[in-house]
Parts: sequence; C-alpha cells; structure tokens
Amino acid sequence: MPIAVSHGEGRVEVRDAEHLAAIEASGTVALRYTDNHGQPTQAYPANPNGSPNGITALTTESGRVTIMMPHPERVFRTVANSWHPDDWGEDSAWMRMFRNARVTLG
Repeated sequence: MPIAVSHGEGRVEVRDAEHLAAIEASGTVALRYTDNHGQPTQAYPANPNGSPNGITALTTESGRVTIMMPHPERVFRTVANSWHPDDWGEDSAWMRMFRNARVTLG
C-alpha cells in the first residue's frame, strides 16, 4: 500500500529504555511500521525514519486524538498514488482508515 512520508524528522524519540517501556505499557501505541511478516521494524525502508519499535502513531488514552508520522491524508485518492491496482477505483486503501475513524468516533 503506497504511503507518503515527507521527512525523516517526524519520528518517535525516547529518553531511554525505561521511557520506551512506559510508552509500550501505556496502551497508546496506535500504529507501527512493520516488515513483510507483520513484525515491528526499525529497518529502512519499512521504517523510513528509524522510530523505536516501529512506533509511528500514538493516541491519547481516550483515543480521541492521534498523532502520526505517515501522511495518509495525502494519498487517500488513487490519483495521488504513484501506483495502485486498477480495481481500486477512486479511493485508495487509506480511505478506509478515515471511514473507520468516522464510524468509530461518530
């Protein structure tokens, strides 16, 4: 699935291993970069900025606010993608994320 990543600076930064463990334990990790086997990765190109444990999005405990590095808002239409299967129609696979958020949050 194509994804827009504008820069490498938008990565998760932690103070130390204890800080990273606290983030992991908090239940606020919303998205991760993964390899082809679905495992979190820090390796480029699957993780374009080296975020620890592949963390790419965090959410508040209520789930009402999420911050993330990838920019799916830039590729939610197939015409904005460098490639897409012919059967996708006008909406890219990323549009599903926005529709799911609307259904979930009302």
